[in-house]
Amino acid sequence: MPARKPHSVLQSRRWLGLGLWLLGASAAAQTLTLVSYGGSYGRSVEQAWVEPFMAETGIEVRMEDYNGGLAQIRAQVETGNVFWDVVDLTTPDAVRACDEGLLEFVMLADLPPAADGTPASEDFLPDSRSECSGGGLVSATIVAFNRQQFPDAPPSRLEDFFDLERFPGRRGMRRVPIANLEFALLADGVPIDKVYATLDTDAGIARAFAKLDTIKDEIVFWEAGAQPPQMLADEEVVMTTAYNGRIFNAQILENQPFTIIWDGQLQETSGPGIVLGTPRLEIARRFIEFMSRPESLAAISKYISYSPTRYSANAMVDSHRETGIAMGPHMPSAPANMNRALISDWLWWADNGDEMNERFAVWLSR
Repeated sequence: MPARKPHSVLQSRRWLGLGLWLLGASAAAQTLTLVSYGGSYGRSVEQAWVEPFMAETGIEVRMEDYNGGLAQIRAQVETGNVFWDVVDLTTPDAVRACDEGLLEFVMLADLPPAADGTPASEDFLPDSRSECSGGGLVSATIVAFNRQQFPDAPPSRLEDFFDLERFPGRRGMRRVPIANLEFALLADGVPIDKVYATLDTDAGIARAFAKLDTIKDEIVFWEAGAQPPQMLADEEVVMTTAYNGRIFNAQILENQPFTIIWDGQLQETSGPGIVLGTPRLEIARRFIEFMSRPESLAAISKYISYSPTRYSANAMVDSHRETGIAMGPHMPSAPANMNRALISDWLWWADNGDEMNERFAVWLSR
């Protein structure tokens, strides 16, 4: 694994980015490009953050969708052709991008305090952001199923996802190693607190892939978060991994007969980063400051069941804007949903993500 770049090297990259911004600032229009994950989550971002930001500042925000990863950010920074400004990133991706010098630093001191004056440095959940990301959200990758396909004895635990005898049928799974490797080990009997220690060994990685082999012939792979609810609705699969917020919106807004299996959920954090070299650096920082406010982070929970990474924002989580239902019980961190919940080790994925992506690609090709 390559060593992380020292901050002195990264800082020199930031000065380069600042120089590029100064050269292009006079020509840059007051328009920001925000890149996120689309679907119901993208609509939530638009309603909770984009529309209020535009109303407050008069700055136009254009939204683009992507499926995650760093390839497009790397290409823009390396060629000097930066047309994305702010990108929604998982914490492991934000850490890797920060270490590679692909993002601007986001200083905690520049983020707004809580309403009671608590500084941002004391208001974030532990390990919930990188040095290059603003305030963000806690989401979970879970397993979900369509109740109509299991009228008698439905699945209820993570192990059922891998049990093709009791629960025959196709499975949906995202075409990436993260979550899949953890789910495989948990379903194979590895305790919650031993998952990443197991993945630190060649034998543990082989064990995870061997477990995935048991259902490989029945897997339908997905890439965008909007796909799993559609796959369930179309009965293309009987169970699928999915983002909890996407399933929630299908349940609540579309009245779909879906059930979430919270057992074994993988909780992840995410947050926005600023692409190095954007000629719209100042307005990108304004957007990061705006959406990192506790009230802005709490606003997302009015539209989708993802919780804020700030303590003060979690205290503001209330009800769903359209239906009025209480959002607390639908959050990944709700006490009733935390049985055998695994917190994603973003540092492990930041250090091992590239290698695991390569090994997963080899496994897919076999």
